[in-house]
Amino acid sequence: MPPSRMPRPRRYLVCEPRYFDVKYAINPWMSGNSEVDLDLARSQWTALTDTYRALNHKVESVEPHAELPDMVFAANSALVLDGKVFGSRFHAPQRRPEEEVYAAWFKVAGFDVHRPSAVVEGEGDLVPVGEHILAGSGFRTTVEAHREVHEFFGVPVIGLQLVDPYFYHLDTALFVLEDGHDGQEANIAYYPQAFSPDSLAVLRRLFPQALIATRDDAMAFGLNSVSDGRHVLVAPQAHALVEQLAAHGYEPVPVDMSEFHKAGGGIKCCTQEIRA
Repeated sequence: MPPSRMPRPRRYLVCEPRYFDVKYAINPWMSGNSEVDLDLARSQWTALTDTYRALNHKVESVEPHAELPDMVFAANSALVLDGKVFGSRFHAPQRRPEEEVYAAWFKVAGFDVHRPSAVVEGEGDLVPVGEHILAGSGFRTTVEAHREVHEFFGVPVIGLQLVDPYFYHLDTALFVLEDGHDGQEANIAYYPQAFSPDSLAVLRRLFPQALIATRDDAMAFGLNSVSDGRHVLVAPQAHALVEQLAAHGYEPVPVDMSEFHKAGGGIKCCTQEIRA
């Protein structure tokens, strides 16, 4: 009998895909020159935000800008932990104007914002779980940023090297099932081949009960998921992972974000969690 899982209400920041498009290529997913169906993207994004609200989560929005087609990927804008905001410094010049737009939103919302000196892309590569922050590097966020994150939050930072360009951000290769609150043991799901051998050994040691995804599920953006401790919003194309989640007592909530896959994003990429 799988354990009983308890959800916890969350606060999310999102950005409407009013101007979403694939106008340049900064990851392998964008290199196919796929034309975006903007109506479909809006419909999928609306379904995502409606699902969050139906699950009793608070959803807030930042105003999109016409010249910033990737602004919809709100997770990359910052890491918010214990009411402190660690902003982003994007690797790609096309995305750097997003830094100030998101920082302005957080300031109006009453937060102080730390502007990093090293390249770091928010929750794309920074994943709080338990007493740690898992921190990706290899394609976007730099190892130098990990020390800056540690000093700002005062939380141990565990560096993880990504080695497959299709999983260029940590949140495409790993997501948190249980964050360690409310007496629950922290746990994750991940795709092993996205990581260097040493980083994989670290994950196996820290999370011996982790769910292991197949490459098919990872390529379907199954690991770009969001869990509230019980409900897991997950790509419906990740068939084996959906079955695993259900078998372990989670409630899979399929949300199709396939139009955003053309830009290398999915559910989590479009979702910034505000941990105040």
